[in-house]
Amino acid sequence: MSRNLAILLAAGGSLALLLGAWGFQYIGGLAPCPMCLWQRWPHMGAVAVGVLAYGARPAILPVIGALMASISGVIGIYHSGVERGWWQGPSTCAGGGDISGMSPEDLLAQIMEAPLVRCDEVAWQMLGLSMASWNAVASFALAGLWLYAATRPSPK
Repeated sequence: MSRNLAILLAAGGSLALLLGAWGFQYIGGLAPCPMCLWQRWPHMGAVAVGVLAYGARPAILPVIGALMASISGVIGIYHSGVERGWWQGPSTCAGGGDISGMSPEDLLAQIMEAPLVRCDEVAWQMLGLSMASWNAVASFALAGLWLYAATRPSPK
């Protein structure tokens, strides 16, 4: 397998994971918790690295792609451990938005209507593994593809 094909497969794998997560979110109505969102950012970075690395000479780019995929995998392992009660997760979640000018009643209504998404509950699983666990497995496989690409000769 050539360097460019490995890069294409690795970056395409990250893109597929992102599309799957967005599909679960926007089509399936499964809102992500904060840790789910954390796992997406490195994949976005890996896709960007794939665009830069495809056909490029810098040998460091596939290594950066492997690092991005590995970071998402590590977050996935951490999230899986939180889901299974192996360790404590984050104690708070970040909120956002401008609440100035809202009445207390409007603010309370907004809070009550917001979906509660917990990081310590498995929202979906297949074959005994949660979405976070599957992300970890796939991310480390993609990191292996990136490292394989790093060992192949750069295009001339």
